[in-house]
Amino acid sequence: MKVAVIGCTHAGTAAVKNIATLYPEAEVTVYERNDNVSFLSCGIALYVGGVAKDANGLFYSSPQELASMGVSMKMKHEVLSIDTNEKRITAKNLETGEQIEDTFDKLVMTTGSWPIIPPIDGIKLNNIVLSKNFHHANNIIDKAKEAKKITVIGAGYIGVELVEAFEKYGAEVTLIDGEERILNKYLDREYTDLIEDEFRKRNVTLALNQTVTKFEGENGNVSKVITTKGEYEADLVILCVGFKPNTGLLNGQVDMLGNGAIVVNEYMQTSNPDVYAAGDSCAVKYNPTGEHMYIPLATNAVRMGTLVAKNLVKPSIRYMGTQGTSGLHIYDYSMASTGVTETSAKLLNMNVKSITITENNRPEFMPTYEPIMLKVTYEEETSRIVGAQIISKVDVTQAINTISVGIQKGLTIEELGFVDFFFQPHFNKPWNFLNQAGLQALA
Repeated sequence: MKVAVIGCTHAGTAAVKNIATLYPEAEVTVYERNDNVSFLSCGIALYVGGVAKDANGLFYSSPQELASMGVSMKMKHEVLSIDTNEKRITAKNLETGEQIEDTFDKLVMTTGSWPIIPPIDGIKLNNIVLSKNFHHANNIIDKAKEAKKITVIGAGYIGVELVEAFEKYGAEVTLIDGEERILNKYLDREYTDLIEDEFRKRNVTLALNQTVTKFEGENGNVSKVITTKGEYEADLVILCVGFKPNTGLLNGQVDMLGNGAIVVNEYMQTSNPDVYAAGDSCAVKYNPTGEHMYIPLATNAVRMGTLVAKNLVKPSIRYMGTQGTSGLHIYDYSMASTGVTETSAKLLNMNVKSITITENNRPEFMPTYEPIMLKVTYEEETSRIVGAQIISKVDVTQAINTISVGIQKGLTIEELGFVDFFFQPHFNKPWNFLNQAGLQALA
């Protein structure tokens, strides 16, 4: 069995390791245009902020490790075309310029995503950089050493984490986003207000509800960002406006969403049963709605990559879908969310209600305790839980993993009130705060 794997980040690495282990007789070839594999881009802000001292620690595999498993690693090779009917690949060696052709029995598309680069006047000026891969991380670190005024465009997780890192680094930081508040896709306003206040306390400029119209420069370097509402001086700009699936090689050959995300079934097969896909190149089943959605997360990627291997020869293990569960730590706050928010539910035309509680994490007779704000969102007609958000200065984010399991299993808000959780004063109260949300809904 000849298996071709295109791209080797999170999903690709998981797929390759498991394929090599499960099918040692298979002839596995990886085509990767970079010189590395498995880079944890979610660690870029930690690297920039000095928490992760060595960027090499942000890799969890290497071309050498995969080659030692019997995999043919075609590093610095760009795939130019794929013919899924003829099962043929054409690729180019980026070092020598040589073109090669190959065939496959099974194709694994783990090409990931790439940052969206908006067509803004002046965007090709120096010191306007992306934040995605290992080389971007090193580029940002290098340029940040000299930068005094740094602008981050895009207030999602990556952008917000970078703002914190640059502020701690001592730079004058501006955060620009077209939405009226940060982290709009992940958290409702009562949560994002807290984080915005933390940024303002530290003199971070929040330029929200405005879009960039132009970059101006001096001597080829960016010097100013022009938006629909103002002008901001900058000697370094980081673009974090989102990602798009990297799937052009299969255009017209498999089913995709409108944004190019490949649609896969529960066994990671595309509409062509010999073509599998996983990770940021894919649309995944979103359990709160039951529909396919584009949710690029490393957690989804490694699960899907592993399932590609498990199902490569015959359908064996189903993908259970995702809740889009994610977490974030900004300054003293730990926060996490899963499923839909009230904001996103409106966009999805879902009829939902929410319960919000503020409760201390431990009994008040303990020497210390901290407030927790928990919000649980559920369908009004069925009481099925479809989302939750939490924030606190103590780390209670694992509670969101519990809710994520509940969403996956169809737990109702009433049932949440009576789920069995332990009690011990060092950790919680007799009625766990998750129970309390369910009980308040009943009341």
